[in-house]
Amino acid sequence: MIVYFLRALIREMRPKQWLKNSVIFAALVFDRQLGPSHLDAVLRTLAGFGVFCMLSGVVYMINDIADIEADRQHPKKRTRPIASGELSIRAAILSSCVILAVLTPISIWLSPNFALVALAYFVLNLAYSRWLKHIVLIDVIAIALGFVLRVAAGVTLIQVTRFSPWLYICMTLGALFIGFGKRRAELVLLAQDANSHRKVLDGYTLPFLDQCILIVSSTTIIAYSLYTFSAPNLPENHIMMLTVPFVLYGVFRYLYINQVENQGGAPEDVILSDRPLQVTVLLWGLSVLFIFYLF
Repeated sequence: MIVYFLRALIREMRPKQWLKNSVIFAALVFDRQLGPSHLDAVLRTLAGFGVFCMLSGVVYMINDIADIEADRQHPKKRTRPIASGELSIRAAILSSCVILAVLTPISIWLSPNFALVALAYFVLNLAYSRWLKHIVLIDVIAIALGFVLRVAAGVTLIQVTRFSPWLYICMTLGALFIGFGKRRAELVLLAQDANSHRKVLDGYTLPFLDQCILIVSSTTIIAYSLYTFSAPNLPENHIMMLTVPFVLYGVFRYLYINQVENQGGAPEDVILSDRPLQVTVLLWGLSVLFIFYLF
């Protein structure tokens, strides 16, 4: 019985989604503190990553409780533990309270500022579940802000010396790009029944979303390109610009998946299943590590 409950609880917390929390490592990597000489910073960031994984899991449970009726009508979401009845609402609420009670002192111990950012992230997501996800454009902006708060959380865990504010801009634009792509894929998937599953989709159209995607994809590429030769902590010979082609291909590949294959409603599934995108992200990451730590 306990094993059955834990299995349902873990599924409900959506481990695949925890991949999004990896952006908390941005400050550590781009401030050149990823290594044995900065072991304390590495361990603190790993702990922060764990906190955000558990915290986001609680957010998913709260969100699914709020959306239980709509999820039961959704072709995919109806199989989630809460929507299917595999995990009761009472058990989900109790589990959420226990997890939050454990995370609070850990967050404060890691850093009071980290605890404040984590609280802001949690409150934002509560507001998203209750109100913001029903407001056109604000819903996607709230998703993007969640990514920015993850990056900010990583900054609070270490002694930052060379982290560039440009990365906040790139993260914001990249998250908006994925967010609008997610809405587009949902609109295509649900077609005429979109409004009955997610009310905010009634305020979107494919042409409008395509325009938004065009704007944020273009500005994401421009912002990242500007970062590669203007950030103060990069090599003076501008070798970081060699990573731009990977970002270009990554953006184009996601556009292909989203607008040709009509996928992207679950971005985490895309990154975990699309091999060309995985190779691109891997090559970009290796290039960044080489430039920052070996060049």
